[in-house]
Amino acid sequence: MSFAEHVRGRVSSPFLIDLQWFAAEDEGRTEEPTEQKIRKAREEGKVAKSTELSSALVILFPIIALGLLGPYIVQTMIEMLRFFITSSTKIDVTTDEKVFPVFLSYFVKLTLPIAIVSVIAAVMGNVLQVGFLFTAKPITPDLTRIAPRFGRFFRRSFFSGEALFNLAKSIVKVAVVAAVAYLNITNDFPKLAHMLNVPFLLSLTTITNVAFRIVVESALALLVLALPDYMFQRRLHIESLKMTKQEVKEERRQQEGDPLVRSRLRERMRELLTRNMIQNVPRADVVITNPTHFAVAMEWKRERMAAPMMVAKGADLIAFRIREVAQANNIPIIENRPLARALYDEVEIGDVIPEKYYEAMAIILAQVYRMTGKGVEMQA
Repeated sequence: MSFAEHVRGRVSSPFLIDLQWFAAEDEGRTEEPTEQKIRKAREEGKVAKSTELSSALVILFPIIALGLLGPYIVQTMIEMLRFFITSSTKIDVTTDEKVFPVFLSYFVKLTLPIAIVSVIAAVMGNVLQVGFLFTAKPITPDLTRIAPRFGRFFRRSFFSGEALFNLAKSIVKVAVVAAVAYLNITNDFPKLAHMLNVPFLLSLTTITNVAFRIVVESALALLVLALPDYMFQRRLHIESLKMTKQEVKEERRQQEGDPLVRSRLRERMRELLTRNMIQNVPRADVVITNPTHFAVAMEWKRERMAAPMMVAKGADLIAFRIREVAQANNIPIIENRPLARALYDEVEIGDVIPEKYYEAMAIILAQVYRMTGKGVEMQA
């Protein structure tokens, strides 16, 4: 129950992979990576990315573009052949300066659309996985990698869960492509068997259609298979970033600062508050006394405080000075011996009271409100 509630009560009435295979291998790296560690790795270009997903998109989108632009490409090739065959009888293609620009224009017309689609597919494959990220860190020369650790390399490449997963992935890919090709060729085998008896263009069209279906269906199948690979790479990436408990402590210390320095800062802040506490007494809502030996001044602004905060405290002469300033500023002075002594001993200037004193403090404030006639409009 919050302090406001205390006062309100007084005033008013199928295919599974064991991911343990891919756990962090380094001894002691048992802690999940922090946000700062993940962010730093991202800045260095270390992200979870599946090359299978990018490869599948780079195959799928260009082949679809090739199928849609097929008539345009065929027409352009026919025009190119007609031009060069016709020109071969009129000019010397080895010396005429006009030949190369014409060839270059036809080459661009044939390759540029497919190249643009391929680039867009490659960019999209990376953006879908890691977002917009540009860094030259992965291609920056690193002299520490000149002498690699061969033992770790061979263990990771041949005797690890990652190697086993990659081997299984390659076998599945080959099997899927082979199955797609087999099913398509089997379905169209009667047509393919009679290719010798049909015109050339018809046979070329039939073979092209079969090849197009095989490539598109294979790309779609590889795209589906890329999803578990991406999840695996993501898990592997997190495992590679795992930290030791000491690394977590060091990072927390860097973020929050040295505990000794923070302790000294808190002590310095309390010294400043104590030095100026008499000036803070007029802000108080009530002064609780012992009645002569101790005095504590408490402030509660319900709009910005969860519980009353101590703005001044003192014993003997300082307590007398606090009571004197409180009387001069018409601040209620309430005698409560045990509460005054407890707050003096346990609460520092600038701190809010512990929850165990909510009930007693609520009674004091309710008494103050009755004395001063202030309204008690509580927030939920």
